[in-house]
Amino acid sequence: MTARTSVTYSFAEEDLSQLKNKMLNWLRPFSIFAYLDNNSYNHAPVRFELLAGAGMIDSSDHMPDNSEDWYFGHLCYDYKNHVEPKLSSRHPHTTGFDTVFFFCPETVVYIPAHSHTLHVATVHVDPAQVLAQILSMPDTVADEGVAGSGVDWQYRFGQEDYLDCIAEIRRHIEEGDCYELNFCTEAYATVPQLDPVYTFTRLNTVNPAPFAALYRNEASWLVCASPERFLFRQQDRLVSQPIKGTVRRSSDPVADEDLKRSLRSDPKERAENVMIVDLVRNDLARSCKPGTVAVPELFGVYSFPQVHQLISTVSGECLPGVTNRQIIDAAFPMGSMTGAPKVMVMELIEQYERSRRALYSGTIGYMMPSGDFDFNVVIRSLVYHAAKGYLSYHTGGAITYESLALAEWEETRLKAKAMEQIFL
Repeated sequence: MTARTSVTYSFAEEDLSQLKNKMLNWLRPFSIFAYLDNNSYNHAPVRFELLAGAGMIDSSDHMPDNSEDWYFGHLCYDYKNHVEPKLSSRHPHTTGFDTVFFFCPETVVYIPAHSHTLHVATVHVDPAQVLAQILSMPDTVADEGVAGSGVDWQYRFGQEDYLDCIAEIRRHIEEGDCYELNFCTEAYATVPQLDPVYTFTRLNTVNPAPFAALYRNEASWLVCASPERFLFRQQDRLVSQPIKGTVRRSSDPVADEDLKRSLRSDPKERAENVMIVDLVRNDLARSCKPGTVAVPELFGVYSFPQVHQLISTVSGECLPGVTNRQIIDAAFPMGSMTGAPKVMVMELIEQYERSRRALYSGTIGYMMPSGDFDFNVVIRSLVYHAAKGYLSYHTGGAITYESLALAEWEETRLKAKAMEQIFL
């Protein structure tokens, strides 16, 4: 195990947001870092309020097995081609992210959940010096690029083409090729100088989420406001929390409660959710002891600034000796971003979508020295390639036979709102 030295710093509860801003400013010079923010949610299990890894002392082009040090990193959606070798990706690669990348950081900084203590752990540098650097940073994040005002978004699908595609997907469902397919579209723009750190603070203010992330790998950036967990490990326990089911928020509290009740009872939304729960149960069963896979919560309604979501929880107990890579391979890609049956819908997704998902509907997360991990689902996210000035995001939704094409189009626009409005 890598020897790390550490220091701790206690802070007042009201100083949390300023401390997070100091962290973001401190991270700016690093060419590789991952910043993960829980945004004070209590969507159990919660391990950290904030976790960041910066600098690199080691890297890997595959997911480490049960490592003895910290690792942060990502899997792009295209990792599906490793999990299922018959699959391929035909669309151009525009974001610069490798299919798989993990790094062991020089410095790890974290705030445990429900605490007011910042921990700094380092390998080669003095952690007290790093802490002093963090605390010396400005407590607000300024725009050091060109503000995105007037971003000229272009879309892979117009409304008419989108509706035609949904009709084709419904035909596949009617003919029995699949039951549910997650269909996504890309919006993109050229923004030569964008400050991703400032952009993250804008997005994280408008749409704070429990799996928010700012991730940099050289010229490639992820600005993420994800509400969804892919997979969590605590010793021998695995937890997955797929999202399927979305409804808008209302500023009227009475109407907002009515929307929550309608989401919870909507037959279509429940059918979509339970299909994915069954898929996740099957995925976890490949890594878990027989009889241990369970659904502690079905159809939970969780509220976020823009939408209410229907979230279920699936858990299980790991088989003896199963490695983290085997666990991830058995469950990837996440069912909420594919559909069922998984391999068939991934083939259809490649046929009907017009862009490479890349890191969208992949995952970013961390592994601890103990081997425990937590990975999100990369949705509600902007991806920026600084060298090309290429800015993009994807939105999507689950298509079933009961789907109304126009309603699905409107849902994709609702999900896009949080991304686009930060540039207005």
